Amino acid sequence: MQSRRTFLRDTLTLTAAVTAGTILPTPVRAAKTNKKKRPNIVWLISEDNSKHFLKLYDKEGAKTPNIEKLAQTGVVFNHAFSNCAVCSAARSVLATGCYGSRIGTQFHRKFKTVPLQAGLAPIPALMREAGYYTSNKTKTDYNFHYKAKPTWNSKSTWTGRNKGQPFFHKQSFPVSHESRLQAANKGGLDKGYAPECYPDTPLFRQAHKAYCDIHVKMDAEIGAVIDNLTKDGLLDDTFVFYFGDHGGVMPASKGYLYERGLWVPLVIHIPENFKHLVDLKPNTRADGFVSFIDFAPTILNLCGIDIPKMMDGKPFMGPDVTKADLEQRDETFGIADRFDEKYDLVRTLRKGKFKYMRSYQPFNFDGLMNVYRYKMASYREWFKLYKAGKLKGTAAEQFYLPRSPEALYDIDADPFETKNLAGDPAHAKTLAALRENLSGRMKAMPDLSLFPESELMKSAFGNPVKFGQTNKARIGELVDIADLSLVSFAKAEAGITAALASTDPWKRYWGLIVCSCFGNEAKGFVDTAKKIAANDSEPLVRVRAAEFLGLISAQDPQPVILDVLGKSKSYAEVVLVLNTVVLLTDGKPGYKFDIPKGLIKQKDKQISNRLGYLGTDPNEPATAPTDKKNKKKKKWKKEKAAE
Repeated sequence: MQSRRTFLRDTLTLTAAVTAGTILPTPVRAAKTNKKKRPNIVWLISEDNSKHFLKLYDKEGAKTPNIEKLAQTGVVFNHAFSNCAVCSAARSVLATGCYGSRIGTQFHRKFKTVPLQAGLAPIPALMREAGYYTSNKTKTDYNFHYKAKPTWNSKSTWTGRNKGQPFFHKQSFPVSHESRLQAANKGGLDKGYAPECYPDTPLFRQAHKAYCDIHVKMDAEIGAVIDNLTKDGLLDDTFVFYFGDHGGVMPASKGYLYERGLWVPLVIHIPENFKHLVDLKPNTRADGFVSFIDFAPTILNLCGIDIPKMMDGKPFMGPDVTKADLEQRDETFGIADRFDEKYDLVRTLRKGKFKYMRSYQPFNFDGLMNVYRYKMASYREWFKLYKAGKLKGTAAEQFYLPRSPEALYDIDADPFETKNLAGDPAHAKTLAALRENLSGRMKAMPDLSLFPESELMKSAFGNPVKFGQTNKARIGELVDIADLSLVSFAKAEAGITAALASTDPWKRYWGLIVCSCFGNEAKGFVDTAKKIAANDSEPLVRVRAAEFLGLISAQDPQPVILDVLGKSKSYAEVVLVLNTVVLLTDGKPGYKFDIPKGLIKQKDKQISNRLGYLGTDPNEPATAPTDKKNKKKKKWKKEKAAE
């Protein structure tokens, strides 16, 4: 067994290296527990809710007596985080203990699943191989495929196991899913609570109250499972984890890397018969930071199962993990890429009370149309108020304005992230340290999202990790080009010039994105961008050039974009191009695109979402954020809440 002194030495060495951006954390091997009797593990996962909706964490939240009772026999984690703000991407992290942007599972919904790297298996497969009975009720929406061995024994409960066999049970609770608030968001509440990041309207106040009411129902369902464990005499042998699968589900939560999209509730019941495995006391709180990458290593550690070396997380409970070790942890890393048809590329790093947000394409404003999002009445009202000019000067206006390439927030003083401190000289050292830390992580992973998804599907998704390692230096160079948007234009100009002249199409691609970040400051590159838009060999580079020219009103972007859409043979490429079309339509300066019916040959739901919104495909209309557009389109059929 590894000594505590060795463990602390190795952990501190790894932490220093990670902070410097040189390597990713590699977990230690788990210690062995008594093989004659091992603990059961239960994950109870409420869908789409951040910690903000439970009174256990927030005074404006709902009372959840069953979860609060669980806390009396366990630990409330004050700082637990999803690494992604949407379900399939977050669930893939939970199952693998790996960052999605390193192994290729970061996009939702997936266009293509990816294989896991050699030696890595999803957590239920590892548990089953170790003799555990595994049950899952019921979601298996992952962004990877794994066919080497079966993973789940049952799709319902643990009751089918052999006598004395330990079990791992995972259960999701869709009662708190986004679709439930979409149905419940009817408005009409004169008094109530609306966080400062939102318009203060009866509709938003009612949305908050309705979601708190939904939490009461969710808590009752959680309580029913705990009652079953108690009746079966299993609670004293079972670590019960209650947590949210990511944040949400008020507008600008799910799908976004604000704390309301990432910061989740986590309560863990410590069983009487296995309390010796953990250095935590019942009915206490822990302040150390834990993330979804750590959950799989933690339960492996508790169960005495070796932790695969390629997992990015490390245990926060179990043998060789002390409370002091846990309380020293103060960092979490967040990832956002495509959500349905809406593309973005954002990374966050929170260290202590400070949150650093890096928007790699900040002109993609937060409120950019997404069909599923705008099924909620509050979303539609928000857009309507913005278009009417009724949000000027408020924090709520920012949702429809371009973001800053980087932002720094003091979460203790500004919990809803409305005051960007990045330009405050008093915080210059903190900003620089977090910027360097995040950039180092991107390079060390390396982060695959520096390549467009369509290119990853073509070149990387057969073996994402190998592709990343082979292209690690190249990805580092792309990060450096992207980071030109963080300095003055005078300092960035030479780097942009070199990028646009590069023989590497993705360097040209990022050079043009940086031009769009600078906007009119980069107008000296207009002639170069026009040549690239007309002649570049890579279609997406042409689109980025047209996008830059369109954003600064230097050239009508429509001819180039329509030409690319008509010739494209990749549906992922088409979805990315249509993201630009909606940006240029709904954002400033605003263009009216006329996409001829039948121009696009590729078929996919996300393409139909975009075309329906733009009014091009009358057979598959999309919910639009304005009443005027809604009247011109048919209603969508009810969809199952598959997320």
